[in-house]
Amino acid sequence: MTAEDTRSYDVVVIGAGPVGENVADRTTAAGLSTVIVESELVGGECSYWACEPSKALLRPALLRAEVARVPGVQAGGAPLDVDAVLAHRDRMAAHWDDDGQVEWLRTAGVDLQRGHGRLDGPRRVAVSTPGGGTVHLLARHAVAVCTGSTAALPALPGLAGLRPWTSREATSATKPPGRLVVVGAGVVAAEMATAWQALGSQVVLLARGNRLLPQLEPFAGELVAERLREAGADLRFGVTVSSAVRMGGGVGVLLSDGGRLTADEILFATGRAPRTGDLGLETVGLAPGDWLTTDDTFTVTAVQGDWLYAAGDVNRRALLTHQGKYQARIAGAVIAARASGTPLDTAPWGTHAGTADLAAVPQVVFTDPEIASVGLTTAEARRTGRHVDVVDYDLGHVAGALQHDPGYRGRARALIDPDRRTVVGCHFAGPGVAELLHSATVAIAGEIPLERLWHAVPPFPTISEVWLRLLETYRDQRAAL
Repeated sequence: MTAEDTRSYDVVVIGAGPVGENVADRTTAAGLSTVIVESELVGGECSYWACEPSKALLRPALLRAEVARVPGVQAGGAPLDVDAVLAHRDRMAAHWDDDGQVEWLRTAGVDLQRGHGRLDGPRRVAVSTPGGGTVHLLARHAVAVCTGSTAALPALPGLAGLRPWTSREATSATKPPGRLVVVGAGVVAAEMATAWQALGSQVVLLARGNRLLPQLEPFAGELVAERLREAGADLRFGVTVSSAVRMGGGVGVLLSDGGRLTADEILFATGRAPRTGDLGLETVGLAPGDWLTTDDTFTVTAVQGDWLYAAGDVNRRALLTHQGKYQARIAGAVIAARASGTPLDTAPWGTHAGTADLAAVPQVVFTDPEIASVGLTTAEARRTGRHVDVVDYDLGHVAGALQHDPGYRGRARALIDPDRRTVVGCHFAGPGVAELLHSATVAIAGEIPLERLWHAVPPFPTISEVWLRLLETYRDQRAAL
């Protein structure tokens, strides 16, 4: 080791996606010298292969679907301009160029080290650079692992030769496949089936279970399945892929029920795995390839010394970009406090506690219709033995919803703690419901009593009037007991 290839910082961050960027921003703002290590594009999965490009593909599809249901709008049923949609997607992914993100790091005062970073013992990171050298980074206070997750592929024979799509290929493809097989029932499967069916592909979706979006309220998956079928997609439940092979320009698929399919491409949207397989975890006593378990300060619990942190997908607490950024802000504050000797505030909802990961995780699924969810589901309440009152309301009875579509199909559900009289879960399905979610998140995170929510008057005619209808329905349910 020579002096010129060894550098010392207060903080070393591995991974320059939104999570790593937020950790680095907070520690730099606190006066700690920080370097961030990235082997691919600065900006990470969200910017180039997930959130930004996927929503760019979905927004035209959802808008066309909604416009087609508005009386008097003749263009609603017109096919999408595929080239224009893909060009918009390319712009939203910055044409897979990270110059803008690199410039942001520079202006924020964060150093960037290109290359693949691996832990090399306590507070040490070795970076294999693109030029073939090695840079050794020494952290005086903290190393933060923000490497995210990658697609988890099934154990099928000949997978390498199959060259299947994962979420990356699905969001960056340069043209719609004529026929696309989507394997999975979760968010990626539902969203990509929605997007590519609208862009002209014939989608066949294969689900192991009996419904879409199984982690959400059942009505969510039912409504999305209904719309996908109306759009022409073929949905098959209770079936898996036994084998698949690339042949010529397409893919041959054998199903567990004996059926066979041919397609141009096959997308596996069957879960996520942590990006920790080549991270040097063994040098600090951890197992390569594992998720990194943390406490609510995002300190890795299995490593002594309070120097190793994990934020974002890699800790498996909430695999969502916005939650990862939330975790990053807290982790950055924790690192700064420990570096200055300041006591931590780890009480629930405290400055240094990731309480929202346990109680108020918001998620939007950008399908037709949109799905918006935060807090407990009825299945989670049942599984954990928590007593809740469930309140349902048909969104099609809200005047604001009818302005979207006279035949509006949607549903709202609130879960209420009857003892504390606070909302602990909220779930919406229907066009335009994504914008309802933050109010629900505020109600849950703020633990706002129902008596106070009565004074939050929703404007008429908007979909947000459903809040009043849920309260009225709950009042009437209670009165009938």
